[in-house]
Amino acid sequence: MPYALAIFDLDGTLADSFPWFLRTINDIADHFNFRRVAPEDIEELRHASTREILAHLEVPLWKLPAIARHARRLKAEAASEISLFAGIEAMLRTLAESGVQLALVTSDSEANAREKLGDAAALFSHFDCAASLFGKAAKFRRVVRRAGVAPTQVISIGDEVRDIDAARAVGIACGAVCWGYAAPAALRALRPDHVFEHIRDIAPALIGVTAPRQA
Repeated sequence: MPYALAIFDLDGTLADSFPWFLRTINDIADHFNFRRVAPEDIEELRHASTREILAHLEVPLWKLPAIARHARRLKAEAASEISLFAGIEAMLRTLAESGVQLALVTSDSEANAREKLGDAAALFSHFDCAASLFGKAAKFRRVVRRAGVAPTQVISIGDEVRDIDAARAVGIACGAVCWGYAAPAALRALRPDHVFEHIRDIAPALIGVTAPRQA
């Protein structure tokens, strides 16, 4: 079905930040005294929920705000290392030119987000950034209210289990991408409304047209 509003996650969905995360996570772990991520842990964690990941890493909830601030600062310093996935800007432009409002919801800062998006930032009508005690669902509700569209006309697109959970809590459709942080099998198990194998699949699904056959 066509959608009037598409809410995108940033890291792992639009921006290829997972390699940076893998290079940085153990420095953050040492700084905040939580469990390091061993190479053999990575695939298991890609199948885990946010709560399970925090339990595995032995991160107390009270440390999360400070960890998030520290990670945002490090990410800002490494901005030149993190780029959009190939094809993202063209996909976003197709959606915007087809009349779909674009929104970005991320725990990163808006400044970091705009730098990563580059020229594509101008395509977005709504930003809801920075960490929130109330999670993504509250951000989704705010964005839907600001956009002035019915929840039935909204889709959230992300790469983690929590993106699907938040969308369902708000009553909007959810799409999962297969190139981000969470393992595709973990996302498929939750039966999102759309599973996107390739970036080129997103725009046709959202604007209600048939994707061209690949040669």
